[in-house]
Amino acid sequence: MSKHTIIPVDQHWTFKQADKKDAKFLPVAQFPTNVHLDLIANSIIPDPFIGKNENDIQWIGEVPWVYKTTFPSPTLSTEQRRNVTVVLAFDGLDTFATVVLNGKPILKTDNMFIPERVDVTTHLKKDGDNELEITFESAYIKGCALLEKYPDHHWGCWNGDSSRLAVRKAQYHWGWDWGPTLMTCGPWRPINLEIFSSRISDLYFTSDVDKSLKVAKFVAKAEVEGDATEVQFDISLNGNSVASKTVKANKGFASHSFTLENPDLWYPIRYGGQPLYSMTATLIQDGSAISEKSKKFGLRRAELIQRPMKDQPGTTFFFQINNIPIFCGGSDWIPADNFIPRITKEKYYDWVKLVADGNQFMIRVWGGGVFEEQAFYDACDEIGILVWQDFMFGCGNYPAFPEYLKSVKIEAEENVKLLRHHPSIVIWAGNNEDYQYQESENLTYDLEDKNPDNWLKTNFPARYIYEKILADACKELIPDTYYHFGSPWGGKDTRDPTIGDIHQWNVWHGTQEKYQNFDKLVGRFVSEFGMEAFPNIKTIDSFLPLGKDDPDRFAQSSTVDFHNKADGHERRIALYLVENFRYAPDPFEQFIYCTQLMQAECLASAYRLWKRQWKGPGREYCGGALVWQINDCWPVTSWAIVDFYLRPKHAFYTVKREMAPISLGVTRTEHLVPKDKYTRAFVEKTTKIEIWGSNLTLREMTADLVVKAFDATTGEETYSKTVKSSFTLPENQSTEIADFVVPVREKDVDEEKKTVVAAYLFQEGKQIARYINWPEPLKYVHLQRPKRLHVELSHDGKVVEISAEYPVKGLALECDDDNISFDDNLVDIVPGEVVYVGVKGAKKSTKINTRYLGMV
Repeated sequence: MSKHTIIPVDQHWTFKQADKKDAKFLPVAQFPTNVHLDLIANSIIPDPFIGKNENDIQWIGEVPWVYKTTFPSPTLSTEQRRNVTVVLAFDGLDTFATVVLNGKPILKTDNMFIPERVDVTTHLKKDGDNELEITFESAYIKGCALLEKYPDHHWGCWNGDSSRLAVRKAQYHWGWDWGPTLMTCGPWRPINLEIFSSRISDLYFTSDVDKSLKVAKFVAKAEVEGDATEVQFDISLNGNSVASKTVKANKGFASHSFTLENPDLWYPIRYGGQPLYSMTATLIQDGSAISEKSKKFGLRRAELIQRPMKDQPGTTFFFQINNIPIFCGGSDWIPADNFIPRITKEKYYDWVKLVADGNQFMIRVWGGGVFEEQAFYDACDEIGILVWQDFMFGCGNYPAFPEYLKSVKIEAEENVKLLRHHPSIVIWAGNNEDYQYQESENLTYDLEDKNPDNWLKTNFPARYIYEKILADACKELIPDTYYHFGSPWGGKDTRDPTIGDIHQWNVWHGTQEKYQNFDKLVGRFVSEFGMEAFPNIKTIDSFLPLGKDDPDRFAQSSTVDFHNKADGHERRIALYLVENFRYAPDPFEQFIYCTQLMQAECLASAYRLWKRQWKGPGREYCGGALVWQINDCWPVTSWAIVDFYLRPKHAFYTVKREMAPISLGVTRTEHLVPKDKYTRAFVEKTTKIEIWGSNLTLREMTADLVVKAFDATTGEETYSKTVKSSFTLPENQSTEIADFVVPVREKDVDEEKKTVVAAYLFQEGKQIARYINWPEPLKYVHLQRPKRLHVELSHDGKVVEISAEYPVKGLALECDDDNISFDDNLVDIVPGEVVYVGVKGAKKSTKINTRYLGMV
């Protein structure tokens, strides 16, 4: 009998270029690691995130690399040697690796996502150190060779090149339209030496919370390797025992079904707490505990509701947690660095906390990155953020040769097993946009053909992966979590807005619609949409080789352009800017501000107009909106609403306001009615505003609606009225409140074009929501520079007070100190009111700068 012991193999690692005869082994920067981190640490290459250094280091991805270390053999008696197993466990090798132990090959890998375990009991030295050596071949070159090996496959993709499709590696390493091409390799996850006679090899469970929410059935399951058979299951909550049971394992499998009365349920943030139970399985032999495995879990009833609605075609697509329908405003997530081993647990937590602080409910882990680290999902569990988890396929026509399918099957099963205990994960999806690629290339797809063997004979054989391999893995391993064939996916057509989810890229990509038209671009669940903006000037300074003094420190420089990977980004940013704002590329800081204002207005418009369609039971016409994207993998101009250094762009704050528990929406529409069918001259024009309220809380409320109007050029208040009193805002839905002509003093003189409308919700005299509606496009409005712009930090440094005598569009608060953060930003100001913005980290002496539309 030997207790299960885990020894990290994380010391004394060195590396070198494998095909360079005179190369010397150099120390690694950290462990786990990858080759770029080690080359940077040894001053062999410059930081690839600075300037155009990315171009100069492409050779790294086309040569082999070798990593080496030594570790002592465990001290074991002769009897122990006969009775124990010693395993080298590789949690992740990136990607084509040959592992040699003491001169003997023990493992070859070709999949970055598959953890490997090798029995090395007979390979270890009895005394002294063992030498472990891992050689990594170029994933790019191996991928190219596979393309040539299978010429009959219809290779093709968006982003990167087709060699990525043949390789089971993070697809964004080939470059994407927001990230660099950096072909990593190395031991990217931990390596451990394990010694045991018997062990708990896996601990998992299924749960079923009754619709009454009063009782939960919980089945604990453990897999046992070795001869020991006695397994003790213990459930605890906050350190207090909830239930315990000891059972016998049969053929390496033990389970017990628990019934938990009045369970503490896990909820998304804002709807309840996030209690996490602990489940521990202990393997007992001869009265002693020899192996133990623990996992945390949350009990929740999670459903994806797809059912017919009133008054509209198709079916709903929304998530219901513990019987509560949730409007899933949230974000898409890409890896937070090109070099994943350096992302700390703390940084993952900071990212997820930022999502929650932005009033968002869901993160979608995109299918071109990685199955994320446990720390990421742990943070989502603890904070209450729902996770939409893609499998790692994106934007292409993946092959289906036999060894590839075999690898994909193992990859799917292993990663579902690793992640299935997290209560935050409420859906798995087979891929990102692969069905869209199929449609764009007119690849064969017959929805009515349900024979999987036939799919392999078409030029879209990847259907077999999404609808057979991944579907079977989820059905077997996570029967209580919904599996979706892909994102977007609705059946016959990925663009069908009435069923499934859609990616709405007709703003920016596609037909390049005006963002004011998002109400016409709605779907049942919009899992991608976006608009680019430049990052903070400090982020730009970080990638300019000479920082603030760099001659390329201007909007149209080649270095700044290099740090935007989107095709045609110059035209598209310019298009949306010129349609909406008066702007100039200089001064640079003001140009950056204008792009962020544009992104903020665009995304807020989408959330506001789509959330309007969350109209209550039977009328859940839109169930969620996930912005592309929350984060970046390097310092870059992209669609992210928070940049690489966790600096929020202004869109972060407008999204936060739109997803507040209580919010107001206002839209303005122009109506032209000709006197008869022949006239062009005699046309009656009216400009109307529509006002609605969104109550995402779980309690009905009564409120008053006050509307004011202001002349943008004089600052004069031209209208003030309580438009509706003591009306009801039902719980968890949006409700239409008012619909009337824009209030003007004189008709038919286009006064509407300079009238700013402010709407306020009051409850028992207290303001609970506000929204300022401007004539659009804003470039036509004669904006005034306020002479009495009041921006003052309170004595305790916790609040900024803001007021002005003219309407001010998009007032931004700025501070040189990165340790200072604002609770809100990019606020609109109208005369006669004071807006208060919370501040963290400031002192009375802190200098706060401002910027607004039209200041230069």
